Amino acid sequence: QVQLVESGGGLVQAGGSLRLSCAASGGTFSNYAMAWFRQAPGKERVFVAALNWTGGRTDYADSVKGRSTISRDNAKNTLYLQMNSLKPEDTAVYYCAARYLGDTYDSEYAYNYWGQGTQVTVSS
Repeated sequence: QVQLVESGGGLVQAGGSLRLSCAASGGTFSNYAMAWFRQAPGKERVFVAALNWTGGRTDYADSVKGRSTISRDNAKNTLYLQMNSLKPEDTAVYYCAARYLGDTYDSEYAYNYWGQGTQVTVSS
């Protein structure tokens, strides 16, 4: 069973950048498909980006495509989400999620393991 801990959130002005990290432990990180989701206040949790277990395929929500990059460092057991050109509508709690030997899924129900989330706030 893998445990996930997100970090890197914070307050940033519109147009700025952030890199979120998700540290994994308790499992063989390289065997897991990983994803980022986010939940804005009063809204449902939605898909942001995903990376399959081999690292060879990625998928992005239209809302972040071209502005964000998901990546992994298996040697450091860490998943990243680089976000650029941030907008106020990117404000949310960001969660990382994992699924054993998975592909790129955009449904939260496809993932078995979740972190506690990290807050991203983008001011206008």
